[in-house]
Amino acid sequence: MGDPTGFLKVERQDRTYRPAQERVTHYKEFVIDRDPETSRKQASRCMDCGIPFCHSGCPVNNLIPDWNDLVYKDDWKTAIDRLHETNNFPEFTGRICPAPCEASCTLNLQDTPVTIKSIECEIADRAFDEGWVKPKMAPRGTGKRIAIVGSGPAGMACAQQLARHGHNPTVFEKNDRIGGLLRYGIPDFKMEKHLIDRRVAQMEAEGVIFRTGVNVGVDIPVQRLMDDYDILILAGGAEKPRDLKVPGRELEGTYFAMEFLTQQNKRNAGDPEEKAAGNRTISAKGKHVVVIGGGDTGSDCIGTSHRHGAASVTQLEIMPEPPLKEQKLLTWPHWPMKLRTSSSQEEGADREFAIVTKELIGENGHVTALVCERNGERVELKADLVLLAMGFTGPCIPGAVEQAGVDLTERGNVDAAFGEFRTSNPRIFACGDMRRGQSLVVWAIREGRDCARSVHAQLSAVARQAA
Repeated sequence: MGDPTGFLKVERQDRTYRPAQERVTHYKEFVIDRDPETSRKQASRCMDCGIPFCHSGCPVNNLIPDWNDLVYKDDWKTAIDRLHETNNFPEFTGRICPAPCEASCTLNLQDTPVTIKSIECEIADRAFDEGWVKPKMAPRGTGKRIAIVGSGPAGMACAQQLARHGHNPTVFEKNDRIGGLLRYGIPDFKMEKHLIDRRVAQMEAEGVIFRTGVNVGVDIPVQRLMDDYDILILAGGAEKPRDLKVPGRELEGTYFAMEFLTQQNKRNAGDPEEKAAGNRTISAKGKHVVVIGGGDTGSDCIGTSHRHGAASVTQLEIMPEPPLKEQKLLTWPHWPMKLRTSSSQEEGADREFAIVTKELIGENGHVTALVCERNGERVELKADLVLLAMGFTGPCIPGAVEQAGVDLTERGNVDAAFGEFRTSNPRIFACGDMRRGQSLVVWAIREGRDCARSVHAQLSAVARQAA
């Protein structure tokens, strides 16, 4: 490393947020960037630790010490090249990945890990600002056509890798814009959507074809794709939300989180209300909001509710409150279970742990309160708006998956072995959350890349046999 004692001389200094009272007035990102010299010093903290546990902590196996060292040496251009070797979209992961790499950092043994996530984001943003990110064209084409269902991070990563191998990928997206849950599930204040648009432009220049507004299995049968393309890849995500099966679930004012979040993202994109909301506008303005689910999606609902102007926000988590700090010698370098507070939760939310919703009660068909149980005690919470953010149970089967006729796992995911990604039909592959279940954006990118590698290997083997 350029400065093997940097971690002894420089204190950890991560990026900060704009004040909560300011940021809740808009939907823009609110992270305060560091100056390049501060980032360079932070990169110098990366130790020459012999075994870089951050590699194993990162699902895409980012070469973290390499690009940290390059940033320290002020060679940002080579740093983005090294980062792109393993990660197609570091500007996405640098914003919304929970950073398991930092949990695995050797310096995390003393709670001062290298600011890996921030440095990754800064490398990517600077690369775009400097014009270093350009289309990477394949030297020649193979003539092989590949259909990819779903334009989330798995589908996008898979398509880009296949195009760079010289194949002709076409990505089918049922919505009107590319990005999947990156587009309509992640609030703009966590990741602005022009970041997706500029990657789409790069990929189109590389030969990827995007077709929006095409719901495979509804607008076009799977068999048509099987007839027209050499390979079909299912990358549609795990979109089936976990429901709350309690009395009163049918009351108006109770919605899945994605219904709520998608509407707001469409408004931010400039869609008129009738297009964004359809037949029912979901607003938290002036309401007592209860979010059921303590994960990232629930946190996104909290931040969006604040920006709507909610009267109050309460978040319910069925699990007990985790410890404030983990026992390092028992957990490191693995991802620890500990209490985390998101930026949205910092903006103001009452968090309840070890609490179970038993019933929704209402008046005139609209929800007014939740009946819960906490440690055997009955608790009633006022609620005008209830948002269900309890995760996803797997892919939606009707449509593309059903028509593909591939085998499913016991949990209802598409059955395809990790590493091969081939389904029970040798011409159909699957990757991302549709295959592995609900997971992280960084895992989706990894699966998309690896799936593309497997598809390329199969097509290459077929080409050799035909030669």
